[in-house]
Amino acid sequence: MTTNNLLVELLVEELPPKALKKLGLAFATVLADSLKTQGLAAADAAVADFASPRRLAVHLSGVLAQAPDKAVSQKLMPVAVGLDAAGNATPALLKKLQALGADAAAVPGLKRAPDGKAEALFFESTVHGATLAQGLQKALHEAIAKLPIPKVMQYQLERDCELPGWSTVSFVRPAHGLVALHGSTVVPVTALGLQAGNSTQGHRFEAPLSPVALAHADDYAATLARDGAVIASFETRRADIARQLQAAAAALGAQPVDDEALLDEVTALVERPNVLTCSFEAEFLQVPQECLILTMKANQKYFPLLDAAGKLSNKFLVVSNVSPADPSAVIGGNERVVRPRLADAQFFFDQDRKKTLESRVDGLGKVVYHNKLGSQGERMARVCAIARAIGQQLGGEALADQAALAARLAKTDLLTDMVGEFPELQGTMGGYYARHDGLSADIAEAIEDHYKPRFAGDSLPRKPVGLVVALADKLETLVGMFGIGNVPTGDKDPFALRRHALGLIRMLIERDMALDLAVTLQSAVPAFGSLIADPALALADFIYDRLAGSLREQGYSAQEVDAVLALRPQRLGDVPKRLLAVRAFAALPESAALAAANKRIGNILKKTDDVDAHVSPVLLQEPAEQALFAALQTVLPQANARFEAGDYTASLQALAALRAPVDAFFEHVMVNAEQLDLRLNRLGLLKSLHVAMNRVADLSKLAA
Repeated sequence: MTTNNLLVELLVEELPPKALKKLGLAFATVLADSLKTQGLAAADAAVADFASPRRLAVHLSGVLAQAPDKAVSQKLMPVAVGLDAAGNATPALLKKLQALGADAAAVPGLKRAPDGKAEALFFESTVHGATLAQGLQKALHEAIAKLPIPKVMQYQLERDCELPGWSTVSFVRPAHGLVALHGSTVVPVTALGLQAGNSTQGHRFEAPLSPVALAHADDYAATLARDGAVIASFETRRADIARQLQAAAAALGAQPVDDEALLDEVTALVERPNVLTCSFEAEFLQVPQECLILTMKANQKYFPLLDAAGKLSNKFLVVSNVSPADPSAVIGGNERVVRPRLADAQFFFDQDRKKTLESRVDGLGKVVYHNKLGSQGERMARVCAIARAIGQQLGGEALADQAALAARLAKTDLLTDMVGEFPELQGTMGGYYARHDGLSADIAEAIEDHYKPRFAGDSLPRKPVGLVVALADKLETLVGMFGIGNVPTGDKDPFALRRHALGLIRMLIERDMALDLAVTLQSAVPAFGSLIADPALALADFIYDRLAGSLREQGYSAQEVDAVLALRPQRLGDVPKRLLAVRAFAALPESAALAAANKRIGNILKKTDDVDAHVSPVLLQEPAEQALFAALQTVLPQANARFEAGDYTASLQALAALRAPVDAFFEHVMVNAEQLDLRLNRLGLLKSLHVAMNRVADLSKLAA
């Protein structure tokens, strides 16, 4: 059968920019998958998606005009049910055949074949392949129905003359055109009240031709660019914007702010990008640059420029949808628009500095945190208590005092005008206002850093004070929410407890903090008084689960992770060293045998209660148990010394010398001897071995 390439385009009013990329990909994927499923396109047919502010389109290669016929074998029922003793069709079989469009004449042609324990009847037929018009109509309906539309809108569409009146259409935005081209032939399909054709619209203001006629499916992107002044491909348009931004910034010796989400959003706002350079008054640079950057990005979709030192410039870049010969009007308009925004930021900054952070502390008591956990003021008091306890443990009274002060002031910027306008700046503005109030750099940085890490890959707090406050803040959230039963379920995690747990884990590990997890969790509970039930055990399980998942994502095997975390190491900073030690041990030729023996010993000891790791040399009768005991006297001091020194790799590798005596023991010694004292002594020997082997990790987890 001959094939041709297919193009489908929906022309609509301006689509939601934050959803455009996802809409374009979904439209192309679902439509192409449907045609492939129907046999109208090969499974490996090339799919190209297009998405601009006013269109969703897909180009699919090698599409058939009609799908090939397909032989179908359909199971009907067991022979015993479909045929009576004389071999005639039962009413049940005839009814089933009738539902398939056949009658009693088809009975002699039914195929018998084994189906499990019984023999069944199968009806074999040929299904004619769908025409492209039929298949594309179905695919269009599926693609439109499955679009991840953020919010559906309804609009009225006038019916044709045969059915006068209006009909209601539901879609993301009103649709105005439909193109369906198989090569150069229009496919007669409809969607959203529109009949497919071979023309579309170009740029609203700069298209040389209107409408834009499409001669062939393969000419879509080139024709739109030439006659419609539109770059149809989202990725091509995005790359063009990125190139123009870099070129314009380089001409100024600057660098545009790196923001992939902003680049995606701006790509979804323009059809023919044109980057222009604008500026604002230099006096606005007295405002913290985070405020200026955020207002330019969030409110105006501009790209601020940074100098080589990372400082904000008073130049910025805009991505225009028009390319006039004289761009001065466009530049001037954007400069006029941004000025009031920057003035607002300056006003908020000036007003906020008229009050100290300390003067705002009492106001936290009027801000609701959670109906079961009280106000932000009560939460602040709990964070202070937890921070003081952690600070005392890590650095004595001096660190405890600093951490408590930083925790007391950390949330006060929530009451400022700037954070009220830009919630994303909480913590950041607190750091600026703390410096203005004359507080030390450590306190200011702790206030600024106490939300860190905010997301995967984010930096950690820079100084010990910030680490303590950040740890206390996350502990308060985790303990409080678990204590009132607000735990994550499935995909639902409204209080971001998984993220808080991973942040806590990262701080404990990457800063190698000298804190035992169980003690740390338990120490946070008293700050809540009678508000919560003690959640420390459930919370520990949750944290170890998050840790296990994180370690597997970092490339550690499930066996390695299970072996280390089976012991529930309390110093999380030790976990990476233990993992590396386990990996090195697993590479030794003796590891498999020792892991298997360790698993065997564990199973033996489970069957005996309260085995004491004590061995009486006088009761060692067999040469193999004497040899194992002697080997333990040599190996264990070496392994233990290296363990205590923190050299977990050397500690495990020292155990390799035990392979031969362990193998000999299990080959020649009866552990469960009839004589009680001999049996207990041998169990004690195994218990000593088991304890020694499992100090770094549970080696039985490495057994195949």
